[in-house]
Amino acid sequence: MESLLYAFALTLFAGLSTGIGSLLAFFTEKSNTKFLSVILGFSAGVMIYVSMIEIFSEARGSLINELGLLKGSWVTVIAFFCGILLIAIIDKLIPSSENPHELHSIEEINIDHPDASHHIEQIKKREEAQKNKKLMRLGIFTALTIAIHNFPEGLATFIVAIQDSQIAIPIALAIAIHNIPEGIAVSVPIYYATGNKRKAFFYSFLSGFSEPIGALIGYLILMPFISDTLMGIIFALVAGIMVFISLDELLPSAREYGEHHLSIYGLVTGMMLMAFSLLLFI
Repeated sequence: MESLLYAFALTLFAGLSTGIGSLLAFFTEKSNTKFLSVILGFSAGVMIYVSMIEIFSEARGSLINELGLLKGSWVTVIAFFCGILLIAIIDKLIPSSENPHELHSIEEINIDHPDASHHIEQIKKREEAQKNKKLMRLGIFTALTIAIHNFPEGLATFIVAIQDSQIAIPIALAIAIHNIPEGIAVSVPIYYATGNKRKAFFYSFLSGFSEPIGALIGYLILMPFISDTLMGIIFALVAGIMVFISLDELLPSAREYGEHHLSIYGLVTGMMLMAFSLLLFI
């Protein structure tokens, strides 16, 4: 029981460090669209780097060990593109402008108010409302993706901690460090969309909470069935999902809110931070 509690505590620490990144929303100004552009590019860099360098490689290594070089490589690639296909289908089925569950802002509600004095002002409000809807959707989509990513990550951390507590400590620290920019990726778009810092913190915190949930479910349900093959497939799927979100949602939004070069600078910075965080505990 003591080792189980220790393993769960480590996983909880690693997962909830997204909350540290989400605190950045409390120190940003909503009107600073250039900062938003850099952060969205930064988020794309974080997700692309961790997907292609860490998650995909880990999935491929695990599957090759279990299935052999040729079959393992094929299964990794197929699972990766299945992840892309899955999130593309979800994205297609729930268009942002037609989804009845989309949140609506005050600006959008007031567009057709009879007291509106100028048509130009109405257009500006409509454009602002559409941008806010898009950012909110982007933030929630990112939170969902990171939560899916953190779920198997939490399960893996928990299993390692049970088997070897010494190895688990640097793994948990490394995960905690690279969860901080993931928290930024979730909180900032939601804050810019809503102006609500508590809501931004809540969604970011929630995305990290899937890590200890993954550990708990792994212990209660999946431990008898979990295998390196299944974990490899899950990680490859997650890598595909994260790459699609980055290319389809984060980067286009980063360019929309600022200069093209700002989004690229943010992208490279995000990649660098993830690279250094992964090198710390090698």
